Amino acid sequence: MNGILLVDKPQGWTSFDVAAKLKGLCHTRRVGHSGTLDPLATGLLVMFIGRATRAVSFAEGQNKRYIASMRLGLVTDTQDITGNVTGEHEQHVTNGEIESVLGSFHGEIMQIPPMYSAIKQNGRRLYDIARRGGEVERAPRPVTIKTLDLLGRDDRGDIILDVECSKGTYVRTLCDDIGRALGCGACMSALRRTRVGAFRVEDAHTVDELIARADEGTLEELLLGVDVLFEELERISVSQEQEKIVRCGGSFRLDRPNGRYRVYSADGTFLMLGEAADGTLRTIKSFFEV
Repeated sequence: MNGILLVDKPQGWTSFDVAAKLKGLCHTRRVGHSGTLDPLATGLLVMFIGRATRAVSFAEGQNKRYIASMRLGLVTDTQDITGNVTGEHEQHVTNGEIESVLGSFHGEIMQIPPMYSAIKQNGRRLYDIARRGGEVERAPRPVTIKTLDLLGRDDRGDIILDVECSKGTYVRTLCDDIGRALGCGACMSALRRTRVGAFRVEDAHTVDELIARADEGTLEELLLGVDVLFEELERISVSQEQEKIVRCGGSFRLDRPNGRYRVYSADGTFLMLGEAADGTLRTIKSFFEV
């Protein structure tokens, strides 16, 4: 099997759990994804199966969108409700006060990665250091918050936020920082990823559905062609002779403006992401089966 599979990750599963399940269902060791979700989180995982794993690097930089719940007055060591409580504070914050603080987090901001993260420092994962009771200094990183809107409060009183952000943004750290700005502290109480680039959670499939489709022998029907990742690029078809050159990794003359293209064979098979420069088309990444 080769292609992109949209999965609605259930709570309690790690992204690794989903990948391991798909390796069994799809009978392949080649499974990747374009961004992890913590076990607490639910929602969209964009999974790459088979030859499509070659496209993971092109999807990792896409913006992501979430519906996040934030509990005011509670601070934890993991910055979400799964962690150990390190502080509890009275909070009487109005929606107007929250909205005024949210404005300061729009655009490019600096964010200090949490200790409970998979980032490596001096060859060690930060979460390994944190689980042993340690803490190290982390350099702030630039991230971009494109959307940060207050949607209201749930039955428990937790704040509901609509967040669209760049690669590398930790939403639980964003909640922690907002809590600090409000003066009462906060942690993330729930998270659901709703979009990755142009992919939507409404089009994703539950793990139970994937298992059922695998049992029926129809799982492959749910796969999207890897070329959907490059839909914004112009499509071009090449001749049989040019296809042979592509399959050998060569370049050839092509009268096209400079830029990137989706390249297909005469029969419509997606061959590669290509780049034209000064009248020559070369391969950036091939996706045909060898």
